[in-house]
Amino acid sequence: MKRILLLSLSAMLVLSSCVSKKEYAALEAKQQETQDLLNSATVKLNSCLADAAAANARAETLKDQLADMRKNHESLIQQNKDLTMLTAKGADNVERTLESIKEKDLKITRLQDAINKKDSVTLALVTSLKREVGINDPDIEVNVEKGVVFISISDKLLFRSGSYVVTSNAKNVLAKVAKVVNDKPDFECMVEGHTDSQSYQKGVLLDNWDLSVKRSTSIIRVLEDLGVSSTRLIAAGRSYHVPLVDNDTAENRAKNRRTRIVIMPKIDQFYDMIEKEMKNLSAGGN
Repeated sequence: MKRILLLSLSAMLVLSSCVSKKEYAALEAKQQETQDLLNSATVKLNSCLADAAAANARAETLKDQLADMRKNHESLIQQNKDLTMLTAKGADNVERTLESIKEKDLKITRLQDAINKKDSVTLALVTSLKREVGINDPDIEVNVEKGVVFISISDKLLFRSGSYVVTSNAKNVLAKVAKVVNDKPDFECMVEGHTDSQSYQKGVLLDNWDLSVKRSTSIIRVLEDLGVSSTRLIAAGRSYHVPLVDNDTAENRAKNRRTRIVIMPKIDQFYDMIEKEMKNLSAGGN
């Protein structure tokens, strides 16, 4: 071992003695240059590695963003499809709604025509009554309220004071009413008796209720004698509970003592007329 070490030292001495100082300096400079290039390359390599790492990180971020964008795009496509379906359904619903509105408008028009037809008959009835009964008489009033004809006759034209027996003069007026009623077979006739608020009791009559109803039935019996069908007559008494004016003076009480004859279309026939119009409407729709 010592021999090998000695030989190595000897070789180095021989070699060093063989290279000149100038060549050694050149080699040493070359080595330094090489080392500088290596250091520079190492710096560049580290920079490139850092740039590559940053680029990879950005690439991953872009991949995530791209994935999110694809999901959003798919979601928008699905929403667009859903919206298209909803729009189609909405248009269909709007169309159906418009058809329903048209149908309802047509029904309303048909019903209005039926009501107008009834009103036309009522107007003709009023004209006949005013002509036949004699509207110029201040004790007889003829008017229309909500499609119903009212004939209000003062108490003094029909009865003596405190009596429910119809006078002979009243029968002349009632004969005119009966003629008009008989000319309108689709109408009913309700006779309402009205009194004032003065307490009343005479014979079998207990109070104003009795008097108002008894006067109503008396008028009805006269109308029956004049040919008005009993099936079209209705008796009613209102006592003093529906006054025209306050019962505070003798004049006002006289106004409240009256008989009101209500001529109105038969309810069942009126509804039959409406039902007929509805059936015509349904047939037209089919």
